Amino acid sequence: MSRISVRGFAVASATAVTTVGAVVGVATGDAASNDIETTASGATLLTDLPVGEQAQVQSATLAQQADTIAHAADADAKRSVEEAARIQAAEDAKSKKAEAEKAEKAKKAEADAKLKEQREGEGEIASRSAARDAGDFPVQGSYTVAQVKDIARQLVPAGQFQCFSNIIDAESTWNYKAVNSSSGAYGLVQALPGSKMASAGSDWRTNPATQIKWGLGYMNERYGSPCSAWSFHQANDWY
Repeated sequence: MSRISVRGFAVASATAVTTVGAVVGVATGDAASNDIETTASGATLLTDLPVGEQAQVQSATLAQQADTIAHAADADAKRSVEEAARIQAAEDAKSKKAEAEKAEKAKKAEADAKLKEQREGEGEIASRSAARDAGDFPVQGSYTVAQVKDIARQLVPAGQFQCFSNIIDAESTWNYKAVNSSSGAYGLVQALPGSKMASAGSDWRTNPATQIKWGLGYMNERYGSPCSAWSFHQANDWY
């Protein structure tokens, strides 16, 4: 059996809990409690204390140990809660980032789809207009700039006309017989080679309506619309 000594009211041995039976025996006057004796010089034996004080020492020791265990349990619980909160916060942040990236991609995809739809719509309208009206103009021996512009206004959608006009101004100043002396580009839209415009009509050399029809189709097919072609032209000085 472990031996327990007391200085004042403190229990020196950590085995006090395991000797509760012995202590209780002492408190009740059991003969077995006489086995407890001094373990260090000058130490006060538990059995040397009055029965009432023995009970107080026993209670104080058990209460202190219970407090120590409770504090340790509270600390462990607090650490567990803090760790769980940290892990949850990290997961929440990761989830929010993923959701934000997903929303951004969806937003970009939607914007791209709308832009594509708009360009296709503009191109389709312009193509239908050119195909429907290009042959409606009587062929003349010559055309003034005003007459050529009037034809263009009837072939090019109103919302695209200014952009189309800007390109023609920059390329040929509305001269349907303009020839680039360096490259050989020809006509209002400076097609290179000019024979490309034959796909719109065999009279491409002399008919501005045929040139406008071809040029409008080229801008729609390559850039989506005359305005998109003009934006490219501004940035690169060609289209």
